[in-house]
Amino acid sequence: MYRAVARTIATALAAAALATAAPAVGASAATAQADAFYTYDGSAPLSSFAPGTVLKTRTLSYHLLGVPTPVQAVQLLFRTTDAQGRPSAGVTTVVRGLGSDGSRAVSYQSFYDSLNPADSPSRAIAGGLTLGGAIANAEALFVVPFVLQGYDVVIPDTEGQRADFAAGPEYGTTTLDSIRAVSASPATGLNADTRFGLLGYSGGAIATNWAAALAPGYAPDVNRRLVGFAEGGLLVDPAHNLKYVDGGVVWPGVIPMAVIGVARAYDLDLTPYLSDYGKQVYAKMQDASIVNALGQYPGLTWKKLAKPEYSDPNSIPAFLAAVNKVNLGSAATPTVPGYLAQGNAGVLEGTFSNLPGIGTGDGVMVAGDVRALARQYCATGNSRIAYQQYDLLSHLGTAVPWAPTAVAYLNDRFAGKSAPSDCGRIPAGNSLAPEQPVPAGR
Repeated sequence: MYRAVARTIATALAAAALATAAPAVGASAATAQADAFYTYDGSAPLSSFAPGTVLKTRTLSYHLLGVPTPVQAVQLLFRTTDAQGRPSAGVTTVVRGLGSDGSRAVSYQSFYDSLNPADSPSRAIAGGLTLGGAIANAEALFVVPFVLQGYDVVIPDTEGQRADFAAGPEYGTTTLDSIRAVSASPATGLNADTRFGLLGYSGGAIATNWAAALAPGYAPDVNRRLVGFAEGGLLVDPAHNLKYVDGGVVWPGVIPMAVIGVARAYDLDLTPYLSDYGKQVYAKMQDASIVNALGQYPGLTWKKLAKPEYSDPNSIPAFLAAVNKVNLGSAATPTVPGYLAQGNAGVLEGTFSNLPGIGTGDGVMVAGDVRALARQYCATGNSRIAYQQYDLLSHLGTAVPWAPTAVAYLNDRFAGKSAPSDCGRIPAGNSLAPEQPVPAGR
C-alpha cells in the first residue's frame, strides 16, 4: 500500500510540475522574503559555527503552485560561506526517497537562475508563489525519478540568500555545506556515511561543478562520500559567455543579470561605468528572474550598457578580477568521476556568434569552454571524465536527452560500476586562462 501511495504522490508531483510554467503564476516576493525561517537570529555570531552547522529545522508539505501536496519535506537553515569567504546562512530542502534507508542521496542543484531570493527552490517548496519560483517547482520532474528509486533528494538554495546569480564559488560552498547539514540533522534520516551524487543542468551545473571542484579542499569530509557528478549546459568562463551571447536574440538578457550577480557577490558598484541606458537596465533587473531576461532584450550588447570608454569589460579592473574568480578553469580538478553534456546548436536559440577564441555553443553556454575544462580535468589527473556534445541541439533541447542519461550515469556510480572515460577523445577547446586587463578608452 505504501509503495502504491508513494508512486501516486510522485506521479502527481511530476504532473503538477508541468503546470508551473503557466504565466498566470503571480509574484509574492514580499511574503516569501518575510519568512522568519530564513533569518539567523541566534545570539552567537555565525562565525562561531563550523560550516554545515544546522541553525534551524522545519518540516512542511511540498508545495506546487502554492498548493500543499502529501509529500513531506524537511528544510534546514545552516551555516555556510559566501563568495568572499564570509560566514553566511543558507537553506536546503530534503525529500525522502521511496523506502529510503538513508544510504544514498542525490544533491540536485536547481537552475532557478534569479536575482530575486524569493525565487529560490526552498521558498517555492514552502508555498511561495512567484513566476521565477515556478521554475524550481517544475524541476520536480528531475527529482521524481530518484525519489521513486529510493534515493533521498537534497535541493539547496545554491545562490545564497542574496541571490548572487553566477557567483560559482558561492554556489559550490553552499552545496557542500548543505550536504554537511543534512547529514548532521536527525530530522532528515541521512548521516555521515550517506553517499551522494551531484546533479544539475545550466545554473544547476554551475553549482554541481563548483561543488565537485571545491570539495577536496573545502569539504574533504563530503568529498569522500561523493560517487560522482552529472551536469549539462555548463558555464565555465563567464567572460567568454558575455561575448558569446552579445547581440543575440534570446539570451542577451543574461548579460545584465550576470553583471548584477557578480557585482552583488563581490560588493562592486558598477554604475559609474554604465551608460544612461545601462543604468536603466541595471536598475530594472535587480530582482529579475531568468524569465524576465529570455527573449526580452534582443540585440542587447555590452557596449549598449557601458559608457564608451568601457566598451571592453576588461577595462574595469574590479569587475575583471571578480569575473576571473568565477572562471572554473582556474579552480581545482574534481577527484570524483564526472559526466558533462553540452549542446552546440546555438543558432536554434538565436545566437549566431562564432568569435575567435570562443566559437560556438548552445545559445548561452560555450561548447569550446566545456571541452577545454573536460580536457583539463583529464590532463590533471582525473581520467574518469565522460563528455558528450550534442551538435544538433541547443541549450533547452540538450536538457531532454541529458536528463535520463544523467540519471543512468549516477545510478551506475552508486552501483559501483567502473566510470566511463572519454579522455583522449575530447576535441580541443578554448583557452581558459584568466582574462587580461585592457586600458579604458581603447
